[in-house]
Amino acid sequence: MFALFEEAGKFMAGRILSEAESSAQVELDSGKRVKVKAANLLLKFDKPTPAVLLRDAQQVAADIELEMAWEFAPEDDFGFADLARDYFSDKATLEQQTAMLLRLFEAPHYFRRAGKGRFRKASAEILQLALAAIEKKQQIAIQIAAWAEELSQGSCPPAVREQLYKILFKPDKNGPEYKAVVEASRATHKAPLVLLQHAGAIDSPYQFHWRRFLLENFPKGTGFPALEAPQILDDLPLSTAQAFSIDDSQTTEIDDALSVQGLGSGTVTLGIHIAAPGLAVSPGSAIDQLGRARLSTVYMPGYKLTMLPDAVVQHYTLQEGRDCPAVSLYVTLDEATLEISATETRLERVRIAANLRHDQLDTLVTAEWLENPAFEHENGTSSIPMEREQLSFLYRLAKHLKAQREVVRGKPENFNRPDYNFKLVGKEGNEPAGTEQVQITTRQRGAPLDLMVAEAMILANSTWGQWMAENGVPGIYRSQASLLPGVKVRMGTKALPHAGIGVKSYAWSTSPLRRYTDLVNQWQIIACARHGKTAALAAPFKPKDADLFSIISMFDAAYATYNGYQGAMERFWTLKYLQQNGITEIIGSVFKDGMVRADSLPLVLPVLGDAPRGAKVRVKLGEIDEITLDISGTVVERLDTPVETAEDAPAEEEDDDTTAGPIAIAVDMNEAEAAPATDVAP
Repeated sequence: MFALFEEAGKFMAGRILSEAESSAQVELDSGKRVKVKAANLLLKFDKPTPAVLLRDAQQVAADIELEMAWEFAPEDDFGFADLARDYFSDKATLEQQTAMLLRLFEAPHYFRRAGKGRFRKASAEILQLALAAIEKKQQIAIQIAAWAEELSQGSCPPAVREQLYKILFKPDKNGPEYKAVVEASRATHKAPLVLLQHAGAIDSPYQFHWRRFLLENFPKGTGFPALEAPQILDDLPLSTAQAFSIDDSQTTEIDDALSVQGLGSGTVTLGIHIAAPGLAVSPGSAIDQLGRARLSTVYMPGYKLTMLPDAVVQHYTLQEGRDCPAVSLYVTLDEATLEISATETRLERVRIAANLRHDQLDTLVTAEWLENPAFEHENGTSSIPMEREQLSFLYRLAKHLKAQREVVRGKPENFNRPDYNFKLVGKEGNEPAGTEQVQITTRQRGAPLDLMVAEAMILANSTWGQWMAENGVPGIYRSQASLLPGVKVRMGTKALPHAGIGVKSYAWSTSPLRRYTDLVNQWQIIACARHGKTAALAAPFKPKDADLFSIISMFDAAYATYNGYQGAMERFWTLKYLQQNGITEIIGSVFKDGMVRADSLPLVLPVLGDAPRGAKVRVKLGEIDEITLDISGTVVERLDTPVETAEDAPAEEEDDDTTAGPIAIAVDMNEAEAAPATDVAP
């Protein structure tokens, strides 16, 4: 005697070895013995054999018309054998009964299960909806197959092109466009990104990087709503100082300016003047929400996304020829010894005498010109709108402040590598196309004008950071416990030492138009300036304010992402520079095993060839991949003898050793195949 039974949603048949009231012992064709509950036994029969029965029943089931079976089925619950007798004849064979069971079970849109071997037909309304869903799924499956075929043949369907970046990085894995890419990748045995490149889905490498960045960080676009900058209502006094800003020519958000008063009197007052949007923009306002959403200006060669709308920025920027509202730090110094005797913070208006541009003045404002009053350039210096004596004092002070910090640091700061400036020639409109001619120029770190601004800003950020702490007002600080390897800079609300800079505390406060942390700190500093020792009661952010910790967390993540994108785009344009100038070899230094840093370009790359750390080498460049930003090389010549060992190399040399890495896409080729289109429940 044989039995047909259901086990875990599957139909099986075997020989009954023994049978009790509640169960039976059944042996399958494989020899495996299973215990089957009596309720799960659906049919008992003597012949044919189980294998033959299931084979023949499956063939018969394929010819059962579900529409007709549904018409024959009663409105109440029914058994499969009963429907078989209504459908075939009142003498329905064992094979026909089994076929009906299999057919009913695989058609949940027509019949839902009502027990072991029992079913109930779906209502006409539900059936209509289910059939429509099946038809839709079948059409989608046909569309997926067609798109996959196009991709396999090297052509990208428009629908896939429109969804390209979502497919790669934030996909709807049930979407037909995504499934078409997966299916084509499997069929062609190509990685999804390679497949899409070959199909022409990517307009250009530049657009690939740009649109990926926008999708991940600005999914709603980069535009701003139309907002007017609020007016500063304070009746601010006008400072007697004449201030000068020092930036590059591309800077539109001029946050800071300097002034010098009292030269020749023995006591000099240094003024550090910071644009004051915090006097007008209030926490929680519409403009504040824009700043908090973006958190920082995003920089890249030839373009930037500002933190605030340009109209707002221009309202508060330190534009030359205007009396600009500012939060000013005045530092009183001994002119001879440069010892600081007093500091004072004022809320005021400051006359901006000029916006100096260091890229236009670096060749004139040199260390020799600043330190030697008798030195004159051949072409003169009439184009410098700031007095030489003031610049010379600022340079002397900057060197003094730097030397003091280096004593605290325990070692000098390392300026042995230049800064690189990128210029895109012929760029039209706002956004680069990615095909512009790129020029890369160098600027030595620590150039005099750079040093003046950097040291003044460090002085302001450290002074204001300590002042907030003394008044019990929390701020957003950057700290570093030591210069030991692996000890990173962290952000927090406590005034802790910053070993890397060499100051007791450090709170970013000097770029409120470009960094949201600086705007937050400016609100706190304004409270200190207005209320002194009671500032903690009036400051927008109170000690242990959860909102402050939230801002730190969001800023940390966004700032790292923006810097990462800036680095990637600088690498992109560096690779473009190599292509545009036909450069096939570079000279560089091995800074760790298998890695070379180019001497005259901002380029780090892996190399093949045996050269010890510190060696100067000539490298033959390999192929460039503008999508992955990969390039490698081969050492073809050793140019000198290493002058240092790995143990002697300064730690700072490893702060930017990253090269391009694999692009992490969200297309999962290991996902299970989609279920058949007919497997749809009502």
